[in-house]
Amino acid sequence: MGMGSGFIEGFLKSWGVILASEIGDKTFFIAAILAMRHSRRVVFAGAMLALAVMTILAVLLGWAAPNLISKKWTHYGATALFFFFGARMLYDAVTNAHAGESELDEVEKELQTSPKSPKEGGPDGKVGRLHPLLSALRRVVSPVLLEAFTLTFLAEWGDRSQIATIGLAAASDVFGVTIGGIVGHAMCTGAAVLGGKHLAEHIDERMVAYFGGALFLIFGGHSLYTGVPE
Repeated sequence: MGMGSGFIEGFLKSWGVILASEIGDKTFFIAAILAMRHSRRVVFAGAMLALAVMTILAVLLGWAAPNLISKKWTHYGATALFFFFGARMLYDAVTNAHAGESELDEVEKELQTSPKSPKEGGPDGKVGRLHPLLSALRRVVSPVLLEAFTLTFLAEWGDRSQIATIGLAAASDVFGVTIGGIVGHAMCTGAAVLGGKHLAEHIDERMVAYFGGALFLIFGGHSLYTGVPE
């Protein structure tokens, strides 16, 4: 497989994984709700900065994995992750695991009980735990940008899309995975910021789970079919 085709494959896989994982996810709703309270541009900038940092960190971990573990094991580990996430999302959709309180309702409650901005951060809540650092940063950086960055960063840490990105970077072109992930996040976050709560309220989480689960299974099947990369 040539360098160009490897980049395109990594880009499309990463882009698809992010779209399948992030539409209707916690970071999506955080951006949508914050954009209703503050400047859309600032919220978008803060959220995207956090997501770009997380994408790069995930890719670096995936890139380093084959140097610590054999290519064979990293490849099949990534393949197993695709099948696991795909089966889990389809199971949630079939069993209607999203019934009851939606992700949007959960995020709204969290934002209501957490500080409205880094200036109000206390010992409770996610932003409050980073209060000393944020207190220093807010003198030179917009508090809204810091709030969007911090909430998004903490919500994305250990998320399904981050783990999938690590797996992709271990088996695909790292530059393609990086660019595809950032573009995917930009599209999802941009839609959340522009559409706001109206768009968030009309997302069918069950249909998103069906689509995402099917896409993960397709990527898992493709990974098995292509085998361990040379």
